Amino acid sequence: MSSLYEQMLSTLDKAAEMMGYGRNDYETVRHPERELSVSVPVKMDNGDIKVFEGWRVQHSTVRGPAKGGIRFHQDTDHDEVRTLAAWMSLKCSVAAIPYGGGKGGIRIDPNTLSRDELERMSRAYMKKIASFIGPEKDIPAPDVNTTGEIMGWMLDTYNMTAGKSCPGVITGKPIELGGSLGRTEATGRGVMFCVREIMKCLGKDIKDVKIAVQGMGNVGGIGAKLMFEQGAKIVAISDVSGSMLDDKGLNIVEIVAYLQAQRGRLLKDYAAEKGMKMSDGKEVLYADCDVLVPAALEKQITAENASKIKASVIAEGANGPTTFEADQILEKAGKYLIPDILCNSGGVIVSYFEWVQNLANFYWTEEEVNVKLENQITVAFKGVWELAQSKKCSLRLAAYMVALERIVKTGKMKGI
Repeated sequence: MSSLYEQMLSTLDKAAEMMGYGRNDYETVRHPERELSVSVPVKMDNGDIKVFEGWRVQHSTVRGPAKGGIRFHQDTDHDEVRTLAAWMSLKCSVAAIPYGGGKGGIRIDPNTLSRDELERMSRAYMKKIASFIGPEKDIPAPDVNTTGEIMGWMLDTYNMTAGKSCPGVITGKPIELGGSLGRTEATGRGVMFCVREIMKCLGKDIKDVKIAVQGMGNVGGIGAKLMFEQGAKIVAISDVSGSMLDDKGLNIVEIVAYLQAQRGRLLKDYAAEKGMKMSDGKEVLYADCDVLVPAALEKQITAENASKIKASVIAEGANGPTTFEADQILEKAGKYLIPDILCNSGGVIVSYFEWVQNLANFYWTEEEVNVKLENQITVAFKGVWELAQSKKCSLRLAAYMVALERIVKTGKMKGI
């Protein structure tokens, strides 16, 4: 099987071909600009020293500083981080914000660490990458298994290293440390806006659709709640403990409140309390619904299971949930897929707003942030939709074309 980065390149090359680009036009976009591998030593609670492997990749800074989250996951590796960095370059370009793409990660299951060990690891990682990042060159943020609290630890470590206060070096921070109102909900809210917009394009109302959501973390849980509040019926959800399905619709507001009330709570705990049945975690993908939102991890929809998906619309809340081969199957089946670099761009859009507020030291209300997010992402969606219609291609290819054109044009203006 090809690597994740090679799969990204396959789509990028196809988009470039459709635009009439030769390799010389975009060869630099195929390669990360800089890659840093670090060993992160951590003193454990029992006194032992453990060394964890980490990375920070800057894929492109052609359109502005690199931008991208930091993830803590036991399956994270160099290939994943460099692919995520490339997707961030494309995502920021599609959203028309002046950023390039970056990403960071440590190979660790954070659930195996105590809170003190987690803090020591977060600070040790930041010390290793501090000279590599900065408000004008590379701006990290939360990602899988990282939180605003962890960003606060990292920001404090960076400030001590720099010898001054630099709130703009990290986004997704707590409000008290210069974070933006609306940032926590931004990615899920962006998914909701994209689902709403594609329903309009298909002549439907979001109130009339049934939705399945894989993953009940920040993106999936908040996205499900916001779509529920828009009138959609959420008929299937899942997390690592399994899937929960109900064709009559689930009480998402209650479920999300239950999961958020205590760290470590899972759907199986809610089901046990309510006397509900759980099924295999993959069942959510095959639910009888109109819209499927994969909001978990990469490579969830593959060549082996793509034909089982009943939803006519797939809205990628996660990064890379659909493999290149599965993409072809879904497209041939006539399904609409809103790609990750568009669908989950709400988070980086509001991270950009946070950065702007930090640099200006002037802060907006949550309503102002949400209105600006809605405007930015709906304009991006319409541009991708219109190009897909004119080129008679998938929304993913259209999004890649929009992104690539902006990066290539900017590069040429700079003489690259």
